[in-house]
Amino acid sequence: MMKMESRREKIVEFLQMIENTVIEMRKYSRPVLVWQVTDGTVQYSIWEDDVLSRFGLENVDGWDYEEDALFCPDWISDEEEIWDDDEDDDF
Repeated sequence: MMKMESRREKIVEFLQMIENTVIEMRKYSRPVLVWQVTDGTVQYSIWEDDVLSRFGLENVDGWDYEEDALFCPDWISDEEEIWDDDEDDDF
């Protein structure tokens, strides 16, 4: 499922965690991060808000970049962490 994030601080957090030096945020006036997670890989692109609003999220086709989901912020993935409760039973 495709998702999007338009808060600049979240987009910057994402780009800093994956250490992507290719994307320059200053060239976007109102950036939107669009991504999907497939088999542990995050596929993503940066769009201008007005272009994405005009054509819609459902018309995003193709991705500019890919990254292993392990190197991305937790909010990128839908999966909730499963904690091992057995560790607390030692007390």
